[in-house]
Amino acid sequence: MIDPSTATRVVFLGGLGRSGSTLLERLLGELPGVAPLGEVVHLWARGVLAGEPCGCGEPLPDCPFWRKVGERAFGGWTGSLAERMLTLRQRVDRTHRVLRIGHPDLAEYVQAYHRVYDAAAEVADARLVIDSSKHASLAHCLAADGSDPHVIQVVRDPRAVAHSWRRTVARPEDGRPMARWGPGRTALHWTAQNLALDLLARRGVQVTRVRYEDLLAAPRATLASLAERLGLRTELPFITDTTAHRTTAHLTTAHTASGNPMRFTVGRVELALDDTWRSAPRQGLVTALTWPLRARYGYRGIAV
Repeated sequence: MIDPSTATRVVFLGGLGRSGSTLLERLLGELPGVAPLGEVVHLWARGVLAGEPCGCGEPLPDCPFWRKVGERAFGGWTGSLAERMLTLRQRVDRTHRVLRIGHPDLAEYVQAYHRVYDAAAEVADARLVIDSSKHASLAHCLAADGSDPHVIQVVRDPRAVAHSWRRTVARPEDGRPMARWGPGRTALHWTAQNLALDLLARRGVQVTRVRYEDLLAAPRATLASLAERLGLRTELPFITDTTAHRTTAHLTTAHTASGNPMRFTVGRVELALDDTWRSAPRQGLVTALTWPLRARYGYRGIAV
């Protein structure tokens, strides 16, 4: 069991991919004392075994930050460690297990994550680390073994999410297209992930829901409120409100293990809501499959 009194503070970003979790992580990562780690769930396969790049652009095993994290946490990254973690994930960390998350290997699995979190906090000299793995099942694992993660449930209108999953996006690591999902599959996964995160809240875990649309409509207010809730400084010097009613953020390099291509972005980024999905066809299926959860989150109306 993890001792919450000595464990590193962990903020876990949960939700379905293409909902804005990478953007939120990058923005929170600009706050003092915060270390954004990316999707740690993919650290083992994509970072350690495949050598995919860190957010800084270096192959993860060669990145000075992650090399130090591996040395402090495990004495160094090894293929056998990564393979062991992938085996444990198959046994323990599955969405269909969230109703009864207990497993004999749970403690070993969660302990490895906390070794990563603790080492990363030490290397970054951070008070808090962010894991944007998104998978609700991992959040359940962390909570079930005695740690006290603060889960931020990032939600976006499922019709917009479905539109994003249909688009062809090249992976910056190798140019290959990222996975694409049809509307039905997206709707079912959107519902499953968010219901599982709602269940965490009913089990007493700290869960704060942030809507992507609210973040983009009022970035400064949304971030300041969230920072206050997390016990962080609410001054946001990296956010600029321009005279044209636009808001921009200045992002610095982040050592993120995996995630959306935006994790490589450095410099000024315009914070503007993408509403192109409203003119996209075939929204009826998603609209039907995601009701009434969609309505409960404030996403009402019929798709055009």
